Formats: sequence, structure tokens, C-alpha cells
Amino acid sequence: IIQKFIIVSLLPPSPLSVQYGIVLDAGSSRTTVYLYQWPAEKENNTGVVSQTTKCLVKGPGISEMNDDSWKYLKTCMDDITKHVPPSQHSSTPIFLGATAGMRLLHIKNEEASNTILQDIQKYLRSLPFNFQNASIISGQEEGLYGWITVNYLMGNFLEKNMWNAWVHPHGAKTVGSLDLGGASTQIAFTAPDDATGEDLIRVSLYGYEYNVYTHSFLCYGKNEAEKKVLAELVKRSTDWSRVNHPCYPADYSITMAASEIFDSECTKKSTPASYSPAKNITFFGGSDPVRCKDLVKRIFDFKSCQGKENCSFEGVYQPPVSGEFMAYAGFYYTAWALDVKGSNTLKQFNTAMLSFCSKPWATLKKNYEITEKHLKSYCYSANYVHTILADGYKFNDDNWENLNFQKEVNQTSIAWSLGYMLAQSNMIPAEAKLLKLPIPNSAFAGLLFVFSALTIITLMFLIITLVRFCF
Repeated sequence: IIQKFIIVSLLPPSPLSVQYGIVLDAGSSRTTVYLYQWPAEKENNTGVVSQTTKCLVKGPGISEMNDDSWKYLKTCMDDITKHVPPSQHSSTPIFLGATAGMRLLHIKNEEASNTILQDIQKYLRSLPFNFQNASIISGQEEGLYGWITVNYLMGNFLEKNMWNAWVHPHGAKTVGSLDLGGASTQIAFTAPDDATGEDLIRVSLYGYEYNVYTHSFLCYGKNEAEKKVLAELVKRSTDWSRVNHPCYPADYSITMAASEIFDSECTKKSTPASYSPAKNITFFGGSDPVRCKDLVKRIFDFKSCQGKENCSFEGVYQPPVSGEFMAYAGFYYTAWALDVKGSNTLKQFNTAMLSFCSKPWATLKKNYEITEKHLKSYCYSANYVHTILADGYKFNDDNWENLNFQKEVNQTSIAWSLGYMLAQSNMIPAEAKLLKLPIPNSAFAGLLFVFSALTIITLMFLIITLVRFCF
């Protein structure tokens, strides 16, 4: 468990005008390659990082790598390589961080996960870049890196003032981070200074300390949680050839092998006695919003929080949420499907969810250009998002509008990968070598104007007095 997270600045100044960094976000359902760039300023190592490009690797995540996956990964890396000047290949750091998919595989088969990482490391070392690291990151680290990304992009750590000097924004407040992946979900936000516990980390950035609460719920990512929902339905069904699913749209059906549901560390405890991996299970949609909500709530353990103050679910301690939050990744895509991205009220979210979940399959296909794989599951996703935010994290009518469902900030994707690179590259100093002003830029500018005006008036008075005295 991480108790103290100090980031120090070690990067030497570079004569180059731009530097680059590459991060492979090896998620449970896919791998995304990000290329970042930043000005190589001589004055300090706090150049603002922006996203140059990104490449989505086709196929599954690295926990299910096959020959095609390797081919698609190499195609992406070839594309990324073209965006970096050849003269800077050897100085461009490259990192890979594997998240919940590999965390689950490591639990299930440690030898297999180690072999995959070794193969990945061997491949990345063969590239012309400066290989740094390829490892499985913890859920707590993933949450913290996401929080760093959000606040870095929002300019909450530092900004340039009117004299082009880096300063800590006067009165800046941090923004909470809500990340929803395929196999896990993370929450991170600044907690009161007196809050303590294993999920709180003291973070030093630019000379300021933050008490950050961050927790990751493994198996509560969107895809793994959906498997838990399917397992719940199968467990209560006597006829596997016709299992009614209230979250799937009416007039829609899908048949899948039992292994697609139960061959997971997240559902193995729910495996029925009659389980056979190859046995088919057919689900029929019902477009029933009320029953869907009840079904999704059943996969959350809220009972362990009964009688406890400041508890989300599964008995996990959580300080009360406060301030603004950025909800991204799976949270954003669900809000986008409901047409409630950005900020909205809880009532608006509920209305959109009810409307979407009431539509039959034919209407959904007509109204949305979304693949069947995702379209069939957005009602479930909407109920999942509502349940974890409202019942789990305790967002309500009063503070739901503090949630901002976004995909990017200033054309840079919101993802833990940026915070990871900043931390791994030591680009965020713990101690600040910055110009610190005791007052905001606007107030300082106002005082400067008043002082200048008084100086001019005084000089004019002296000149007039001198002229009168002489003549």
C-alpha cells in the first residue's frame, strides 16, 4: 500500500524545442498508445504536456494476446514512430502500464502474466525509443495517476502568469477523478487533512501537499460488472435456453457460451453447480427500466456499509465527496449514449436513462450508429453508472451537477497514462522552483496600474512645480 507519493524533478534541461514521451495504456479490453509532447524549456522542467496523437490497438487487451494482437500492436507503433523525429527516437521515453485485466490474470495465473510482460518488454526494447518500464500498476496508482492527469490538464497545479512565469494558481481547487475501465473503476479526490486510512496518500506537487483519497474496485469495471449481472440472472434461472434480461432491449436476443460469463475471477464464486463451459445460454431483452435497476443494484455489496458512516460499498471507507469531479472513460461514453455528457442534473440523467431503457431494439438501431456489442448494453451501463455514483459514492440532487462527463481537455484525452508518464519521468517536482505571488495576477496587475498612475501623476506634479519655480 502506498503511504507517501513524492515526485521529484531529475530531468536535465534540453536544447531541443520539443520533447516526446510514449505511454501504452494496456487496459483489460484494449491497448491505447499515447504520444505526448512538451516544450523543452531551459528555465525549468514544467513545460505543459499535450497529446500529439494516439493509436487504438485492435483486438483484446494484452492479457489475451494472440498473433493478430501482436500484428495490430506493431502497426500502431509504426504509426507512432512516424510522428517522432528520427533524431529524437533514442531520447524519447516509452512506458507500458498494465491495469485491471492483467491484475486479474496475475491472480488467476501468475506465470502467464509474467510471460506476457516479459514478451512485451522484449518487444518494446527492440524499438528505437528509450525503454523505461513495463509493469502491472496497482489500482491505487491507477486512481492517483488519473487524478494527477485531470488536475494537470485543468491547470490546477500551475499556470503561466502575464510575465510568462510559472505560478501556482491563486486559490486553485483540485478536481476529483472518476475513471471507469473494463475490469475496474477508480475514484480519487482531495480529502480533508485530518482524514486517514489506507486509501489516503500524501502527495507533494510543486511545493504543495495534497491529501488524496483514492480507491480502486477490482471486478467493478463496466465489462466485468456486466458479467456479474449476467451471472446473477443465470443463477436465478431454471431454463438456460431462455433467460430474461430486463436491461437488454425488447426484441433483442443473444446466445453465448457459459465460459464467456463464468471464466473470470470476478464471477467464479457465482458459478452454478451445473456449469459446463461450452453450454450455451440465451438472453432475451425486456426493456424494463425498473427491474433493470433492481438487478444492477444486486451486484453491489451495500449491506457491509449499513451502520457505518462514510462508506461506499463492500465496506470500503470513503470521505464525503466534495467539489467538482471529472467523470471520464466508461462514465463519459455512457453519458454520451444518453445525451447527457458534460454537466447535468440527477433528474436529467434519470429521465434520459428511463427513456433509453424503455426503447425496443429496432428503435435503438434506428436512432444510434453504435455497434451491437455496445448498444445492447448501454441501458445496463446507465444503471450501473447511476448506482455507483448515487448509491455508492453518494452523489445526490444537491451535488450531481458537480459531475462533469468529459472525454478530453484541450484535445488531450483524459486518461491515467498522462499522470503516469509525468510521475515516471519525474516531470512534476515535489518542491517548487516557481515564482509565488501572495495575490492573484489580476489583483497584482490592478495594483501595478494604480502604482504606475500615481507615479505618473507625481512626476507631472514635480515637473509643473519645477517649471513654476524656474519661471
